[in-house]
Amino acid sequence: MTDSTAISVIDGLAEMAGDYDLFIFDLWGVVHNGVAVYPGAADCLGRLRQRGGRVVLLSNAPRPSASVAGHLEELGIAPALYDWLLTSGEATANAIAATDPQPAYFHLGPERSRPTLEACGGREVALEAAELILCTGLFDDDADRAEDYRDLLVGAVARNLPMICANPDLVVVRGDDMIQCAGAVAVFYEELGGRVQRFGKPFPEIFDRLFAASPEIPRSRAVMVGDALATDIQGARRAGIDAIWIVGGIHADEVNLGSDGGFDEARMHQLAEGAGERPRAALSWLRW
Repeated sequence: MTDSTAISVIDGLAEMAGDYDLFIFDLWGVVHNGVAVYPGAADCLGRLRQRGGRVVLLSNAPRPSASVAGHLEELGIAPALYDWLLTSGEATANAIAATDPQPAYFHLGPERSRPTLEACGGREVALEAAELILCTGLFDDDADRAEDYRDLLVGAVARNLPMICANPDLVVVRGDDMIQCAGAVAVFYEELGGRVQRFGKPFPEIFDRLFAASPEIPRSRAVMVGDALATDIQGARRAGIDAIWIVGGIHADEVNLGSDGGFDEARMHQLAEGAGERPRAALSWLRW
């Protein structure tokens, strides 16, 4: 590092792996892009486990952990490559399922979120009969934008319906495309005057669950590896742990990432400073 405020640029996780015992990885934009695992990601997870590191996957996917684990295995990330997987969808479902009496909710999101609804319990109803909106994303995230739901959301605000957001992410990389997530709908709902409760990163509660399951590991020996400044990197700071920023995820274009993994380091520092974040290190893609 050239000074105390600079972010170290590293070639691979091996350079810092000895500093930590608990490695917390985001999924989308770090381990995979929704359709394929990034080259080197599985190898990196395997090497950490071989060295005795505890590997946790922490995702803002709005689906139960078991559903995401199945998708990971289809992509080539076997359960043997990690110790635990926790999703914001699971945290959301647990919270709603524990509500007494269970609410009647309107589901705003794609049909593939059906496992989340089943885990939530409660009753899915039409908007007119709902006590709250459960947002897991957009109805068609390939085509829709949050602003397309203005009329629906204005009506919900008029009824003072709270929204529960099962994925605070604003956008995610799917293949070569950037698509909006439930977090974008939540932000728009707040702009219209609505109330939102979010589960997942960057909120400390989901990190607290991880540390409760690993009480022998102090936070000084834990690191978050993620691509999103607003969720992964901010979440690490709020949880009191270090962060390693994968700039080849949702911020790739902003740092002018090249096909060889090179990027504009000055621009990288500007983005981090603008977001009020200072990860310990940055690298292009997850690799050992």
